[in-house]
Amino acid sequence: MKNRIIEIKDFYAPELDVYARLTEAQLLNKDRPQDGMFIAESPKVIGRALDAGYEPISFLVEQRQMEGEAKPILDRCPDIPVYTAEFDVLTQLTGYKLTRGMLCAMRRKPLPEVRDICRGAGRVAVLENVMNPTNVGAIIRSAAALNMDAVLLTPGCSNPLYRRAARVSMGTVFQIPWTFLEEKETGIWPDEGMKYLKELGFRTASMALHDESVDIDDRRLREAEKLAVILGTEGEGLCDGTIALSDYTVKIPMAHGVDSLNVAAASAVTFWELGRKTAGQE
Repeated sequence: MKNRIIEIKDFYAPELDVYARLTEAQLLNKDRPQDGMFIAESPKVIGRALDAGYEPISFLVEQRQMEGEAKPILDRCPDIPVYTAEFDVLTQLTGYKLTRGMLCAMRRKPLPEVRDICRGAGRVAVLENVMNPTNVGAIIRSAAALNMDAVLLTPGCSNPLYRRAARVSMGTVFQIPWTFLEEKETGIWPDEGMKYLKELGFRTASMALHDESVDIDDRRLREAEKLAVILGTEGEGLCDGTIALSDYTVKIPMAHGVDSLNVAAASAVTFWELGRKTAGQE
């Protein structure tokens, strides 16, 4: 069956509501998570979501891309509605110029349990209250590329399937396992959540500037069979309780009087150094 192609000429057409007028909170739909959606941007990100088994609901494609970069994706989904419009209509969408001519509304999946995605994992990243979706996306991209096995997020973090987070991650949110540290499974973070990680066999390493910090190349970190690397929110960093409960507090040595790195930049350095054991590069 050919794609159902529907041309949109008016930015306020109801078919564009999911793309243009629903907030991230409305798409997430916490009251009815089974109806939750997200918007994937660009053919690469959409393709990786499809590869991971996410179900498309509809596409929004710039007309000139119908036979361009969008075509291979559309060919994979012949029964899904395709809304198409000229560039001047679509540029009224926030951030549209960054999408490479294609958006897709997709259904969310139920989140896996922490225990399930940590089974067999040697290195996991834990994000504590990282609220900027750009940073969440960048950290997940680094985690996927630099030998982390999974990403865990406290409830105060931005959702990895928010549009900006998924876009910045270049679709790696669909390539590395991730989930939230939900209270019903892991207890309240950090007291019960940290205990839960240790019950799963992880040593915990908090990234923080602290008087008792060890350098990131400390051999005990490299030699830990299972290590959870914890990174904190922008600006304030990790809460004192998390640091106090950690097996190690870890710092990245700085030069030229610089006191710290952005959390996304720090994550890349950290994952490279602490993930090398997983890659067998010692």
